[in-house]
Amino acid sequence: MRNRGHRSRAVLAVAVAALLGVAGCDASGGNSSAPSGTGGHASPRPTPAWDRSPTSMAAVGDSITRGFDACSVLSDCPEVSWATGSDPRVRSLAVRLLGRTGAAERSWNYAVTGARMDDLPGQMAQAATRRPELVTVMAGANDACRASTSAMTSVTAFRRSFRDAMDTLRGTLPKTQVYVSSVPDLKRLWSQGRGNALGKQIWKLGICPSMLGDADSLTSAATLRRDRVQDRVEAYNQVLREVCAKDRYCRFDGNAVFDYRFGTDQLSHWDWFHPSTDGQARLAEIAYRTVTARRPVT
Repeated sequence: MRNRGHRSRAVLAVAVAALLGVAGCDASGGNSSAPSGTGGHASPRPTPAWDRSPTSMAAVGDSITRGFDACSVLSDCPEVSWATGSDPRVRSLAVRLLGRTGAAERSWNYAVTGARMDDLPGQMAQAATRRPELVTVMAGANDACRASTSAMTSVTAFRRSFRDAMDTLRGTLPKTQVYVSSVPDLKRLWSQGRGNALGKQIWKLGICPSMLGDADSLTSAATLRRDRVQDRVEAYNQVLREVCAKDRYCRFDGNAVFDYRFGTDQLSHWDWFHPSTDGQARLAEIAYRTVTARRPVT
C-alpha cells in the first residue's frame, strides 16, 4: 500500500508538471501575452496592410483639386485635376490607380474652390456616402491666403477642423485609406509668378492677398508679412503630419508637395499661382508615389 501510494504521488507530480509546462508555453508563446509580472512581453499590434491598389476614390479640398485657372481664367477645370481628372496629359491619381473607365465610374471630386479646412468635415461627409476605398485631401492654402496675416486660420483651429474631418470619415468608414497632401510652398509660388505682369494684375483681383499683395514690394514690412504666411503654412503641414500619423489608415506625403519646386511651366499662365496642367501632372505623380509605396513616408 505504501509503495503504491508513493507511485501514485509520483505519477500525479509528473502530470501536474506536464500541465504546467503546457500552460507556461501557451502563456509566453503564440499570440497570447505573458501574465503580468512574469517578465514576458505582449505581442506587438500588427500593422494593417496598406492597399496599394484601391478600386475607388474620392477627393476633398480646395481650388487646386478643382483645377482652378488651369484651363481658363478664374474658373474650375476638374478634367485636369491631379486627383480625379480625365485629361491624358495629367494622368490623374484616379486614372493611374483605376484606369480610364474605372476613374470615370468610381472616382468623385468634392473639392470646392475657396474652401478652407473648416469646410473639410462637410466634404468628408459627402465623400463618405460613396464609400470609397481611398480619400485624397489637399487643403490649407486658403487658410493662409487671407486678406491679412491676422485673418489666417489659427493652428489650433486648423488642427481641430482636420481632426473633425477625419472623425467624420471614420464614423462611417473606419478603414478607408486617406492620402494627405502637404500645403504648397506659397512663398515660392509668389517668387516664381511675380515676374509676370499679367499674373500680377490677376493677383489684384483677390488671389491670396496675404502672400501676393504688393507683389513687387521688398520692404521689411512686406517681407515680414510673407514670412508670417510661410511660417503658418509650415505649421499647418506639421499638423497634417501629426494628425495623420495617429490614424492607422492615413498617409501624409512627407512634405513632398511643399518641397516641390514649381517652375513657370508648372504654374497657370492665367494667374501664375495655381498649378497648370503640367503642375497638376506633377501633383498626380507625387500622390501616386505616396499611395503605392511599400512603406509610408516618414
